[in-house]
Amino acid sequence: MIQSRAAVVLAAALLTACASEPLSSQPSRSTQEGLRLLHRMQAALGGADRIAAVRDLEETIRAEAWDSSGAALGEVRKRTRWMRSPNVLRLDQVGPRGTYVLFFDGGTTSGWELLPDLTGTDAYKSTGKVVALAGGELEFAKGYLYGFDLDLWLADRNPAFTVTTPRTDVVRIEHHGKANDLTLDSGTGLPLKSAGVSLADPDRPVPGEMRFESWQAVSGVRFPTHRVNYLSGVKRGEVTTSDIAVNVGLRKQDLEAQPADFAPVIPGR
Repeated sequence: MIQSRAAVVLAAALLTACASEPLSSQPSRSTQEGLRLLHRMQAALGGADRIAAVRDLEETIRAEAWDSSGAALGEVRKRTRWMRSPNVLRLDQVGPRGTYVLFFDGGTTSGWELLPDLTGTDAYKSTGKVVALAGGELEFAKGYLYGFDLDLWLADRNPAFTVTTPRTDVVRIEHHGKANDLTLDSGTGLPLKSAGVSLADPDRPVPGEMRFESWQAVSGVRFPTHRVNYLSGVKRGEVTTSDIAVNVGLRKQDLEAQPADFAPVIPGR
């Protein structure tokens, strides 16, 4: 992945894909204590059945991003659309040297994207060329989709996931060769932060932490609406949800449609 693009992507994404760390080859099994903590978190989020009832999600966010030295990279807007079945993902983002579009079909592990134009006079344009997902870009898409919050929250219902606890009030969810560590509030049971290794740039993995600072209930399920992202202990992004909706009737054919003008599709931008 091109580093200039990654600098914006890693700060603006919901970062479910970027709070993962590689696992050893030794398989693990869910533990009683891990499942107990997961069930407590599920209850705090609205209940497992309500979470499972979310068939699709659409969210638009605004983010401020900084580079590793603390210099501002500018404002980013991002629209995420996700479907549970078929399991697909569409990302549309606008930002300085970080404007891109991505579609990933988790069922076939294929997709396409428009990358940012890093050399043109307009910093908010894509390259205008659709390319197939491959290499690190495909791994980024897989990590993003397979680590999506709504799937992690139901880890006990998916045989591909295991749930353990490495320490007090921490739920470790292992999946697809990676792991997410969620630290829970001892009082409310809601996640306080998610930690692991950021895969926003697959060629340059770094320790990452996403802190959840506010929540909003939508159709009975609580979603994080203000998040702060840290990489290697340095604040790199602050994300605020502008709009979020569930079960709006998303269709795969709409999500995989390539934009005719090679520009992200973000209503109201």
